[in-house]
Amino acid sequence: MARVLGIIAEYNPFHNGHLYHLQKSIQETDSDYVIAIISGNFVQRGNSSVINKWKKAEMALKSGVNLVIELPTIYSISSAENFAFGAIKILNELKIVKSVSFGTETGDMAALNNIANLLVQEPKKYQYILQNELKMGVSFPKAREIAVLKVFNDNRRYGNIMSSPNNILAIEYLKSIKRLKSFMKPHLVKRERVFYNDDAVVDDFASATAIRRLLSRNQTEDLSRVLPKSSYEILMEEIKKENVVLDIAKYEKEIIYNLRKMSLKQIQNIPDVSEGLEHAIKNAVGSCNNLPELLNMIKSKRYTGTRLQRILICSLLGITKKNMENSKKIRPYVRILGMDEKGKQLISKITKANPKLDIITSVKKFTENNHNKFIKEMLDIDINATDIYTLAYGKNSFTGLDYTNKIVTM
Repeated sequence: MARVLGIIAEYNPFHNGHLYHLQKSIQETDSDYVIAIISGNFVQRGNSSVINKWKKAEMALKSGVNLVIELPTIYSISSAENFAFGAIKILNELKIVKSVSFGTETGDMAALNNIANLLVQEPKKYQYILQNELKMGVSFPKAREIAVLKVFNDNRRYGNIMSSPNNILAIEYLKSIKRLKSFMKPHLVKRERVFYNDDAVVDDFASATAIRRLLSRNQTEDLSRVLPKSSYEILMEEIKKENVVLDIAKYEKEIIYNLRKMSLKQIQNIPDVSEGLEHAIKNAVGSCNNLPELLNMIKSKRYTGTRLQRILICSLLGITKKNMENSKKIRPYVRILGMDEKGKQLISKITKANPKLDIITSVKKFTENNHNKFIKEMLDIDINATDIYTLAYGKNSFTGLDYTNKIVTM
């Protein structure tokens, strides 16, 4: 029986740390095939992808992934919980994935699992502490961290786990696996040398955050050290084409325009907007015309910067709370971005294992035959996200790329 490994990633862009995780995961799980679920043109950290989803797929394939599937935009710009649930749901529906591997800042799988169990079960003690912290105006992530630490009463072991982005995602993956009662086995690879928000380059490793900062400073020579050769060449080619999008600030006028024309009720219906934040947003957009100023005016200890940026992306893409709720009720489609020869074999295996699964290899053909309005709604958001994403290109800003771009093949 073939062993299939699943990986969930942003690859924004694919760097040496990702290559380390991929190769270590294959080795430790003794896998024959690798499927990567990757976010598209906008990512969970509340930002744009540096390069488009097809180029990210190409980077992944050239580094050893066999099949690349797009995580629908509705999940990729969600909270960590919905991001993880959407990705795990897709991997689970493939019916052939044996292991799911993720990178973490901790090597303590048992601790992550204990936290995941607590968050799935939500005992009364945990709920009581959480609600008390929220009433004090603390952000939800911080309130949850405090509640977990108080329930376990072991700061030495759990102290730093929930303050690290990849640990938080790992906990959400574990929660999703439990909630879906999935047979997929979680596998942990501890991150080495640099963490997600580190700005330093250590030997041949740099975080995606550090890489984007190098790009913003035009330090492209330094990038050759921290990216696989194939990734570096793809990135340099995209820079030459003026197809690199470093930040959502590229869309600041569109975001502010959208928010200015929206009513209070429409702003209230943007995902993650609650507790009267719509009033602060409406007031702020009436008196500023750039994103740093807007974010500074609406920030509070209740809302993390990442959450606020995700709100702005949702306003840009026209995503509503209703869209988000609908996405939780359906079995998502499997949108193929890229594959190699082994990836073609995987598609055959997936089709046999789950004949009812919607596998998209041609958006045009799929849209002509699809009659599910919720699937249509989700796919329309992906198509719209690509059309908006290309607005930031220096030239050749075309629409309809989801219809015209072919699957990346190796």
